[in-house]
Amino acid sequence: MPKAKETVLEIDLGALTHNFNYLKSKLRPQTRFLAVVKAFAYGSDSVEIAKHLQKLNVDYFAVAYTKEGVALRDAGITTPILVLHPQPTNFKLIIERCLEPSIYNAKVLNEFIKVAEQEKQSNYPVHIKFNTGLNRLGFWGNDVDYVVSKLKHTTSITVKSLFSHLAASEDANEIDFTQRQIENFKGIAKAFKTKIDYQPWLHICNTSGVLNYPDAHFDMVRCGIGLYGFGNSEKEDKNLKPIANLKSVISQIHKIEKDETVGYNRAYKAKGFEKTATIPIGHADGITRIYGNGRGYVIINGKKAPIVGNVCMDMIMVNITDIDCKEGDEVIIFDTDHKASHFAQYANTISYEILTAVSQRVKRLFINSI
Repeated sequence: MPKAKETVLEIDLGALTHNFNYLKSKLRPQTRFLAVVKAFAYGSDSVEIAKHLQKLNVDYFAVAYTKEGVALRDAGITTPILVLHPQPTNFKLIIERCLEPSIYNAKVLNEFIKVAEQEKQSNYPVHIKFNTGLNRLGFWGNDVDYVVSKLKHTTSITVKSLFSHLAASEDANEIDFTQRQIENFKGIAKAFKTKIDYQPWLHICNTSGVLNYPDAHFDMVRCGIGLYGFGNSEKEDKNLKPIANLKSVISQIHKIEKDETVGYNRAYKAKGFEKTATIPIGHADGITRIYGNGRGYVIINGKKAPIVGNVCMDMIMVNITDIDCKEGDEVIIFDTDHKASHFAQYANTISYEILTAVSQRVKRLFINSI
């Protein structure tokens, strides 16, 4: 791979293909695969990721908000797109752009039926979400009769799927809770299906659900973080390849004497003669101020360079006293060998947050395209 000459997020589409195929290998042939590409495809690039997955014949996409789905349609994505958290103000736009809303409460259901009827729709596909324990969005199980009664009084919509969301599918200490969620969902789905004359798809598994609960794959699964290279466990991380490598360069090297300080608020004081390197990436790029002052490091020529001082908006400074390097040398924030999940640990967070925090002003570079 070419060495970085500026701050860049290198996105390996070959790794994406590997992750897609690995996760698909866990499914029955008839189980559909929904790829979650919300939040700029977990901080990478939703359009390029979706284009690549569409070439791989993914069955569905999911985004969080209507705007994200519109961006995919504008880019030529024709695969069905589920909008996980739509707002009524966007329902007409959803219909215009052939997006499919998650319907999660009575207000949303009634508002969408109203708009669908105004737009003279017939059997417009919607997805009904039920809350089985995450307690975030979704109808309750005892809402089945209400939802069905609304469906029977309109021909404007049809239920493409029933779904729910697992709260702790990666946690071995929460197996009983997860199994109760799955059984609860199965009961809700059975009750729902007995009251209508067609069979919606069922889906509840996220990446960890796919890997840990094969009996709950049902008709479709929804994979997000796994596609981007993380399996929420050390065991599964070995089977996946991180697709994003965040790199930068050394802009300037400083030589400082004992008791000289570095950065805003003089937050770091040299303990003796030291060398520091300034890197063009900061909290406006996703390296938050929780880093710095010895918390977190970057890799320069194979060695760890601790972040010193306070993280600036556009820059960080690192200690290179014991590293043989020069201005212009490549700096690795995270990559396949130095994973985002490890970088996240220094901020007491998770890979999801590190990946999605990478600013859109950081240049994207795509490699290994089909």
